[in-house]
Amino acid sequence: QVQLVESGGGLVTAGGSLRLSCVASGRTFGNYALSWFRQAPGKEREFVSVITWGGGSTFYADSVKGRFTISRDNTKNMVYLQMNSLKPEDTGVYYCAARIGIPRLTSQSYDYWGQGTQVTVSS
Repeated sequence: QVQLVESGGGLVTAGGSLRLSCVASGRTFGNYALSWFRQAPGKEREFVSVITWGGGSTFYADSVKGRFTISRDNTKNMVYLQMNSLKPEDTGVYYCAARIGIPRLTSQSYDYWGQGTQVTVSS
């Protein structure tokens, strides 16, 4: 079992920045692909970004490319999402997710989820 806990969400005005963090516990962290998903009110959960277990490869949804940066520190069992130039459409609950093996872009592919952290971007 892997437990994930997100933090760092909050209220920010458009153009601002936030840094989300996710700490993992329970099992060896290094061989998990880690992702961030988000869910806006009334919408389905959508992929935001993923990072491979070694941190050498990352991938982003087109909607956040160039504005968000995912990173991880396996020595601390942490994954981060730096969000810059935030827009009102970035509002939602952001979830950290983990799966063993290669990265996937669909939420159904992930075995472990955090409880989520709310991000609200005002215009």
